[in-house]
Amino acid sequence: MVHAFIMIKTAAGESERLVDAIRDLGSVAEAHIVAGTYDIIAEVDAEEVYDILKTSSSRVQGLQGVVDTKTYISMDG
Repeated sequence: MVHAFIMIKTAAGESERLVDAIRDLGSVAEAHIVAGTYDIIAEVDAEEVYDILKTSSSRVQGLQGVVDTKTYISMDG
């Protein structure tokens, strides 16, 4: 199992709408609106690193209103 965090920057005023859409993505365990450089942090669990990258690059970045993402793969158990 691979665990990762996707940091998501949204267009102005889009965070509340997008957090629900992100939570509905199959591999997303949790998603939260946060204050800081990024607007949403999503926790993702998947079988392979490829699945994490697919979630980030295709599913999350494919949502209208998503401006930028950074994906961090967890290195501990």
